Amino acid sequence: MPISAAVASQGVLIITAAVLFYVALADFKHYKIRNEVVLILAGLFFVHAVLSGRWTSLHWNLGFAALLFAIMLYYYSMKLMGGGDLKLLTVAFLWVGPFCAPLFAILLLFFVGIHTMAVKFKWVEVKVAENLNWIPFAPSIAAALIGVFMAGCLRPL
Repeated sequence: MPISAAVASQGVLIITAAVLFYVALADFKHYKIRNEVVLILAGLFFVHAVLSGRWTSLHWNLGFAALLFAIMLYYYSMKLMGGGDLKLLTVAFLWVGPFCAPLFAILLLFFVGIHTMAVKFKWVEVKVAENLNWIPFAPSIAAALIGVFMAGCLRPL
């Protein structure tokens, strides 16, 4: 792989991390994840796949994300997660694929635990709707995905 493509793929990861930070902040403040931003994250994935040489395993990532989307639809239908969270998690699973998913799951569990503890200690507020406490999930998803980037799991091939 040429050095310029490797550098460009790392640049895409940096841009993606910035977009993820924006999504996390917007969800934290407004409990809303915009569709346009989710589409940008998906587009950045395909750019990264081409630049990093990971396009050869693209079918695994697409299949994995589709499978988990189908599973998460159940939780969405039971109102256990929001639509924005469903879309953002699907794109996150598109990024990590089956090969980086264990690391992503561990980091996601860690960051959700931190966020849940912050809620319990009333360091952050929750939104109360339909007698349920809603916490924004995007900050934990974004932190976990950025953690996968930093761990080097998606480095160029």
